[in-house]
Amino acid sequence: MTKQIQDAYIVAAIRTPIGKAPRGVFRNTRPDDLLAHVIRAALAKAPSVDPQRIGDVIVGCAMPEAEQGMNVARIGLLLAGLPDTVPGVTVNRFCSSGAQAVAMAADRIRLGEADLMLACGTESMSMVPMMGHRPAINPAVFDNEHIAIAYGMGITAEKVAERWKVSREDQDAFALQSHQRALAAIAAGEFAEEIAPYTLDDHYPDLATHAIKADRRRIDTDEGPRKDTSLDGLSKLKTVFRAGGSVTAGNSSQMSDGAGAVLLASAQALKDYGLTPLARFVGASVAGVPPEIMGIGPKEAIPRALKLASIRRDQLDWIELNEAFAAQSLAVIRDIGLDPARVNPLGGAIALGHPLGATGAKLTATVVHGLRRRRQKYGMVTMCIGTGMGYAMVLEAV
Repeated sequence: MTKQIQDAYIVAAIRTPIGKAPRGVFRNTRPDDLLAHVIRAALAKAPSVDPQRIGDVIVGCAMPEAEQGMNVARIGLLLAGLPDTVPGVTVNRFCSSGAQAVAMAADRIRLGEADLMLACGTESMSMVPMMGHRPAINPAVFDNEHIAIAYGMGITAEKVAERWKVSREDQDAFALQSHQRALAAIAAGEFAEEIAPYTLDDHYPDLATHAIKADRRRIDTDEGPRKDTSLDGLSKLKTVFRAGGSVTAGNSSQMSDGAGAVLLASAQALKDYGLTPLARFVGASVAGVPPEIMGIGPKEAIPRALKLASIRRDQLDWIELNEAFAAQSLAVIRDIGLDPARVNPLGGAIALGHPLGATGAKLTATVVHGLRRRRQKYGMVTMCIGTGMGYAMVLEAV
């Protein structure tokens, strides 16, 4: 007998503030502690929920080793105080890992295999650098450049800029807009609902008294946006990936630390626990593209996700397109005709940061709360993915 697909609803979506790596506010904070923090914060938004009913905790992480290795999902949920009967699994689809966790959690509910699921993402680029501590690339890349890992991310951005004719001036203008939108959003309190402030306890020696002093700080604001960003300043930055190129540190996403968590529930769980849904998971899709133009991935994933959702592109009110690079963001926007006013209205990763595997969960929180504040209906989370893929997920405010 065929089971009927049921709806999966988001009932909580929360994230940490995002810190800059490798010398930002979270440089000494473990990613599993950040993960535990957002798990507790998400469950605090639904205090009636019985944690023992959580079917699984799925956590995205792009570099799952060292401090965020050893199945960080299971470690994080236990650190958060969840019952040891709750399982956890770590998933890795690079930059879309956190969004992939949301889709996988939703699918478990839609298939009737669970009534409550936690989908999360965590990443410390301060503690675990890009590509990890010990990269071991298959030597076949030296014989065949098409094998995905042969291309550094910056080179793929240069190739996209060249092929889609995205100028340096346009990239810098896009980067400036990202900072301006982010700063305006922070000033207006737009992120308040989605951020779970984190308390840092730092200890340092007082050389005069030979005592250890404690410094407690409450972190509640994203660290990345810069008030001093200007077109003049951006235009003076040197290209970093190709001589004579156009991609700079200023028009690329920031390396970051952070975590996010999304609590999903079935219609039955909504009734059982008196929960108010924030959004409905509508559908998600992933697509492959040539590795050398990795950044264009969303242009293939977005049409597939829209088809699954049975909606048109112009019905999307809010689009969170992860700004891996200004070059690829502009190429995607122009290629498939996205409305720039609906893309990243609160700024993107160039200003706010890109904590790799946590980004998808972070952007989910931004879309869910943004749609409700503005009384809009459909939102999308989409991003390019290293080695040549694109991801897109459609959510509906309820």
